Amino acid sequence: MLFPGGARKPPPLNLTHQTPPWREEFKGQVNLHVFEDWCGGAVGHLRRNLHFPLFPHTRTTVTKLAVSPKWKNYGLRIFGFIHPARDGDIQFSVASDDNSEFWLSLDESPAAAQLVAFVGKTGSEWTAPGEFTKFSSQVSKPRRLMASRRYYFELLHKQDDKGSDHVEVGWRAFLPGLKFEIIGSAHISLYTDESSLKMDHVTHVPQSPASYVGGYPAHEEPSADMLRPDPRDTFFLTPRMEPLSLENVLEPCAYAPTYVLKDFPIARYQGLQFVYLSFIYPNDHTRLTHMETENKCFYRESPLYLERFGFYKYMKMDKEEDEEEEVQRRAFLFLNPDDFLDDEDEQELLDSLEPSDASLRQSHRTPTPTASTGTTATPTPPTTSPLDEQTPRHSRALNWAPRPLPLFLGRAPPPRTVEKSPSKVYVTRVRPGQRASPKALRDSPWPPFPGVFLRPKPLPRVQLRMPPHPPRTQGYRTSGPKITELKPPVRAQTTQEGKLHGQGLMVPTVDLNSSVETQPVTSFLSLSQVSRPQLPGEGEEGEDDGAPGDEATSEDSEEEEEQAAGRPLGRWREDAIDWQRTFSVGAMDFELLRSDWNDLRCNVSGNLQLPEAEAVDVVAQYMERLNARHGGRFSLLRIVNVEKRRDSARGSRFLLELELQERGGGRQRLSEYVFLRLPGARIGDEDGESPEPPPAPSIRSDSRPELCRPLHLAWRQDVMVHFIVPVKNQARWVVQFLADMTALHVHTGDSHFNIILVDFESEDMDVERALRAAQLPRYQYLRRTGNFERSAGLQTGVDAVEDPSSIVFLCDLHIHFPPNILDSIRKHCVEGKLAFAPVVMRLGCGSSPWNPHGYWEVNGFGLFGIYKSDFDRVGGMNTEEFRDRWGGEDWELLDRVLQAGLEVERLRLRHFYHHYHSKRGMWATRSRKGARTQRS
Repeated sequence: MLFPGGARKPPPLNLTHQTPPWREEFKGQVNLHVFEDWCGGAVGHLRRNLHFPLFPHTRTTVTKLAVSPKWKNYGLRIFGFIHPARDGDIQFSVASDDNSEFWLSLDESPAAAQLVAFVGKTGSEWTAPGEFTKFSSQVSKPRRLMASRRYYFELLHKQDDKGSDHVEVGWRAFLPGLKFEIIGSAHISLYTDESSLKMDHVTHVPQSPASYVGGYPAHEEPSADMLRPDPRDTFFLTPRMEPLSLENVLEPCAYAPTYVLKDFPIARYQGLQFVYLSFIYPNDHTRLTHMETENKCFYRESPLYLERFGFYKYMKMDKEEDEEEEVQRRAFLFLNPDDFLDDEDEQELLDSLEPSDASLRQSHRTPTPTASTGTTATPTPPTTSPLDEQTPRHSRALNWAPRPLPLFLGRAPPPRTVEKSPSKVYVTRVRPGQRASPKALRDSPWPPFPGVFLRPKPLPRVQLRMPPHPPRTQGYRTSGPKITELKPPVRAQTTQEGKLHGQGLMVPTVDLNSSVETQPVTSFLSLSQVSRPQLPGEGEEGEDDGAPGDEATSEDSEEEEEQAAGRPLGRWREDAIDWQRTFSVGAMDFELLRSDWNDLRCNVSGNLQLPEAEAVDVVAQYMERLNARHGGRFSLLRIVNVEKRRDSARGSRFLLELELQERGGGRQRLSEYVFLRLPGARIGDEDGESPEPPPAPSIRSDSRPELCRPLHLAWRQDVMVHFIVPVKNQARWVVQFLADMTALHVHTGDSHFNIILVDFESEDMDVERALRAAQLPRYQYLRRTGNFERSAGLQTGVDAVEDPSSIVFLCDLHIHFPPNILDSIRKHCVEGKLAFAPVVMRLGCGSSPWNPHGYWEVNGFGLFGIYKSDFDRVGGMNTEEFRDRWGGEDWELLDRVLQAGLEVERLRLRHFYHHYHSKRGMWATRSRKGARTQRS
């Protein structure tokens, strides 16, 4: 499908009714076609492969219907004939990891094949080797076969990247007690002998109903916004306005932006930093919103922050909650950098806290640490929890602890002998701008605000021992650990030293730098970090925490009673869920956070968005001038596309694409460059001379930017575009590329393009013959010897172009082109001014243009359009340095293009994809173990 905008239509059925001549020597093996490096575990995923069923990666044979390559991410198509040993009713069964289908014909015709047994449809089903009866669908109904005939069969198998890959077919006579046996070489034969055929020879490959069923749903909703129809996709088919109609609409002006690097020395590969992006209006939906579940880089937030806190900081709850709960919740979710203590304040605060005797007790029955004063902390006997006397509160809090419990950061680390700086812990202020005194902290009604770890370095988790199976919050989902609203602990009324006085839990820990000092716990705990508390009297085997044995017995019996009554252990309170909670939020436009610098870090963000008001204002100015020139003959139907390249010193360049209605005529397409000149900006041409004709130096009285026509910045609609593609031993991709180019010519009617294939002695197909057979307007076949060299191949193709005023597009073989590719290249290539490096979307494993999952290739400049005269002026490809390798030759070319004074237009194109493909067997690679196979 050349014009995307919906689901791919199923290919027309072209079933094989006549089989090739069969010979006796075909017995003992069957045909095996392998489709490598294709993800997914369902047979439907295999059918979505671009090359299925005609162009496999490998053609070979197998001697029995039981195959296990011990590989991953592949699909198999095994086909041939079955020769029954005797007449009678036969049952078949298939077993595999992952999914598989077994098709059997009523005779030797592939067109009559029927699905008789299968393992799964979704990719999650699998069986163990030889497990023929796990699913009811595995076993076929009895089928009457005759020993004097042969029957066409087809076995499809799909394997993902997990499990023990295998597929096997067993059969048995339909009699009680018989087991399935693998179909061996004595009862199978080839469909045809492929050993002498080239990989582009596919007329012999059988096509059965198994090749098409369930590949592409006919009416599937697009999985991404970028697949929906857009006027840009077909606007190039609208007739363009005559250039004479646009003369004298705007006054001419010189165009020399300040960001051009003419003769400016730059280091190797630094041209990437001098490429700027253009702004687009209206939204072209090139942002990969369907990929943001895995990659949220568009939001300019730390992944660790989003994983823990989500997007709650953008929400303001309408309902005023409990004051204490609200303060702590805001401290947890609505973080403000001004509310954090710096390192010095934090250290002063921690040093000023006086440790209590109770806080010096060490956990897990380790020897009691001795304080610097020489006193020894005395263990405090367990007391009744304050919670027993409190009114139940419907929130999970830290006040359930019956006594100061030892806290551990993850697993207990061994004592360290070398002093190191402590991990940085940030403690929020009670009030922004004020420092809380230690006494105020101790006497406050709630503990200090929970701290937040802001460093991405791995930090040990704080774990509280809690009752087993803590209840889970069911009210919502987050992308990270569940966020629980905590209420401040109830202050314990006690006179014993070491008890809680509102300053938080005093935790006996072995500090990383000191064995005597303690600090209050201010780390906020999520539910996933809380474990079962060890109640008084409990202890691990061989341990004694000093609790009386009779109390432990009482505790155990009490826990058993609670469990028998259906209540959770440890006196948990269920969390209250406020289903009526509402919130307020402001309109967030994250596009405002982006700049026109070439962002090499985020590969899911789309083209920059131009504000609507700015686009409409420029279009209104142009339409005013146009109608003033032609007396109101044209009316604006819609704004199809506006592209802006910003120059803050002199003005902005715009590409206006408008659909106009001519009075008494039809619809017309306006596609022109204009320049919005800043007031007072002085612009001379590149050579320092006044442009011809001289622009009128006029500035509007209101000092507003004024539109003008940039000189030497007009694009040609009928310029020839040469696609240059070096190839070697890529038969199936060459066939696909030629088919796409033929479809481009047929659907667009554009004959002003030329295909130049530079062949490095391909052995798997006759490339020249394939070019002659393709219905292309123009083509050239160039042959080179030796190993594959991309730079040399591209340079050879450019050298074959005679017209210097034509465009050469340095291309790759594995590209899916949008229907407007020719128009896009011509619009963004201007001789002496502009070159074009469109951003391609690199599809992931198992993805296709109709289900695109992948990322934008923001670092790649290998797809490059430029006028031949400019290409020759910058020196062409670097064939000396990049001979037997590729990767980096595009960046090196970019450096020289920018130094020559050219702008490089960088846009993400809709429906412009780089197919995922296997690199096995490409060019000069060799397998470690040879096999009698044909590869492409």
